[in-house]
Amino acid sequence: MGAERGKPLFVVTIDGPAGVGKTTLARAVAEKLGVAYLDTGAMYRSVAWMLGKGSWEWSEEKLDRGLDKLAFSIQGAGEATILLVNGHETGSKIRTETVGLWASHVAKIPQVRRRLTEIQRSLGQSVSLVAEGRDMGTVVFPKALFKFFLDASPEVRARRRWLQLRDAGSTEDLEGLTRQMRIRDEQDRNRAIAPLRPAEDAVCIDTGMLDPAQVLEQIIRRIASQMP
Repeated sequence: MGAERGKPLFVVTIDGPAGVGKTTLARAVAEKLGVAYLDTGAMYRSVAWMLGKGSWEWSEEKLDRGLDKLAFSIQGAGEATILLVNGHETGSKIRTETVGLWASHVAKIPQVRRRLTEIQRSLGQSVSLVAEGRDMGTVVFPKALFKFFLDASPEVRARRRWLQLRDAGSTEDLEGLTRQMRIRDEQDRNRAIAPLRPAEDAVCIDTGMLDPAQVLEQIIRRIASQMP
């Protein structure tokens, strides 16, 4: 089902809260479809990491200067898609819970969201892609052909993240991760700009009782049934 030369471009959006498995599934969907994978959460994390702690309290002028120094691009397709910031891979340094909290603060700033939304839409106009984030189906790609919203309880998502971090050698505390998940949920669902919610035409999937393969199967089956 890979993208073919001459075929119309299309966008698949996969939204949901932190730790729900969006990244794993978006990569897998992109791989199945043979299109690029756009990790928009990594874009916000990259902004937070590059600008640094407290950047969400900067003046508009200083923030604009910082954003002007950042250029995003993607290379490859499927599992091999790479997000580049100023020509370099973002790497694992943006994947810590601390940077995730910074990114949640940064994502509430209108000028940051406007800048990244412009970049994301530009990318979606140049290649077919799977876009993963918090407001892909509601704000960034409201006319996307395929929209999905994944969800699970904070406890389920925190345990999944804890297992991932443990396997990577981290000693994060499960109770602390659960608390951070709840804080981020509160911030993301109640922010004034682009709050976390499913698009009206999105297919909602509760991943709490499903493994990634089962969720992937549901998504690919729905796309295959609706592909022009």
